[in-house]
Amino acid sequence: MLRVLSTHLFLNQRMHPGLLELASRSGAEAVEIFAARQHFDYTSREHVSELANWFRSNTLQPWSMHAPLYPDREMGRAGAPAVNVLHPEKSRRIDAMDEVKRALESAEHIPFRNLVVHLGERDDLWSPRTIENAITALEHLGAFAHALGVCILIENLLSEPTTPEHLMLILEMGHLPQIGVCLDLGHAHITSGTDAAIAILNDRIAQVHVHDNQGLKDEHLWPGDGSIDWPATVKALKNLKEPPALVLEISQKLGETPATIPGKVEQAFARFE
Repeated sequence: MLRVLSTHLFLNQRMHPGLLELASRSGAEAVEIFAARQHFDYTSREHVSELANWFRSNTLQPWSMHAPLYPDREMGRAGAPAVNVLHPEKSRRIDAMDEVKRALESAEHIPFRNLVVHLGERDDLWSPRTIENAITALEHLGAFAHALGVCILIENLLSEPTTPEHLMLILEMGHLPQIGVCLDLGHAHITSGTDAAIAILNDRIAQVHVHDNQGLKDEHLWPGDGSIDWPATVKALKNLKEPPALVLEISQKLGETPATIPGKVEQAFARFE
């Protein structure tokens, strides 16, 4: 399984070559870039070019990008609305898809293969309108991404529309074989359970967000610091027809330093050997 480190670990810092070098020294083969403007400003030609130039001369791969959750630099704290492609208001859905496309355009210079997209927010409800809006968004974003050589992956969250069962229903009803799934193990642990999520999503899983929690809230802890049954989860993942990429998605709030990160990253990936 490809070892990928999400830059979510560095979300409170501007993304720069030094952080990519730290990821490489930590044993990661690739990174998932988190598209938050205060971290990676996908609207800045200079910032995109800086990272693109680094990737061209180094072996670390730009495997995937996480689509923006907010359109500002403060993660919505100043009042900016969330990027929500399922919002009941059409204008909000259009604004959300436009923001995701802005991030996608960076693939012209940084050749990541996948874009992880959230379908809505935590309080969104499941309804026929939700299904319709989800299919419309995925058709639109999928066509835009395809022209850039990128695959859209939808993630199981903590909301009604994003349970494993509902994600599969959206994909089946929309006839969307080109859309894959990013299985988030932490979210699955809080909701359906990791084994059940793997069984339902099965061969649609292209990559896995790896992190831990105590089963109550989304903490993004290092594997083993929560209550996920890792031996059982690893076994279930290894039984999939195609091994998914492992994307270690750890919180930036844990106070890790350049000295502590390499050992913890190596220990986390060692659970999957």
